[in-house]
Amino acid sequence: MQDKAQNNAALEEAVKKLIASLGEHVGREGLSRTPRRVSKAFEKVFSGYDKKPEELLTTFDGEGYDEMIVVKDIDFYSTCEHHLLAFFGKAHIGYIPDGKIIGLSKIPRLVEIFSRRLQNQERLTMEIAQSLKKLINPRGVGVVLEAKHLCMMARGVEKQGSQVTTSAMLGLFKKEINPSIQTKQKQYSANLRFISKCAPNNCKQTRCTCRRLLEVTAGSREQNHCGFCEEDEYD
Repeated sequence: MQDKAQNNAALEEAVKKLIASLGEHVGREGLSRTPRRVSKAFEKVFSGYDKKPEELLTTFDGEGYDEMIVVKDIDFYSTCEHHLLAFFGKAHIGYIPDGKIIGLSKIPRLVEIFSRRLQNQERLTMEIAQSLKKLINPRGVGVVLEAKHLCMMARGVEKQGSQVTTSAMLGLFKKEINPSIQTKQKQYSANLRFISKCAPNNCKQTRCTCRRLLEVTAGSREQNHCGFCEEDEYD
């Protein structure tokens, strides 16, 4: 408790110096309580440092379930370690269990733990994937992050419509899924579509990438076409 109080006091002093260095008067009405507000806000913004995934997440017996589990459109907010500006967006996470499954609400919590730190998007993507792999050792893990960065929007190139997509594929998601895909670029594109866009239970085309994935991982041959696989690309 004492360490936390000392850290907060040190942070407040640092914010005061920052404000003064900008030529502002720290004591004026609009700024007098800003150092404390910033200190309080940082408790949430960087709350991931105080949490460990293995202490918060629960696992269950998968009861023989061995097909895809995907949680999409998970909101996340993080802070760029290069400029201390926010980046934010959506996380899409899929995995193929091997005996153990994780509580569905725990997947967004996993994203929260790693995003609430000083980060870059590439490392954040890998940390989420590697942590899920370590916790339940699934047959495959796929993580896709789509984010907007204030360091690209509010400064620098100032491109408002830009979006950064990163991915981490482990296990079966890293291996060859569709024999007709000849390059890693096409294979990775298929994986990205599957995790972030596809709905494999709606597919009809027999050579669809989504169906191929399910056949390889779960032995299923009764899936329908999702509409996102762009089948002609793999002919």
